[in-house]
Amino acid sequence: AWYKYNSGSMTHEVMRKSHNELGLYDMSGNVWEWCSDGYGAYSSSAQTNPKGASSGSYRVERGGGWNCSARFCRVSSRYYSAPSYRYNNLGLRLAL
Repeated sequence: AWYKYNSGSMTHEVMRKSHNELGLYDMSGNVWEWCSDGYGAYSSSAQTNPKGASSGSYRVERGGGWNCSARFCRVSSRYYSAPSYRYNNLGLRLAL
């Protein structure tokens, strides 16, 4: 993954790193993935594909970005921002 210590402080073209076990590229690092899930605490009960909070204005970001330490560059890493937030380490991932 592209992260704080190998990114040169910038985003990179897709597919410059190896794909994961599913054949998907750049699911971690490079840019935080902007998600439609609401940000909030998950229920303590077992869940499949939790959506987060059903109310509130914050949205989930996942996967870390080029300016993060390696520990944030994983798909389970979760942060949040308001929908109006803009920054060059936030984007989306497309799977074709």
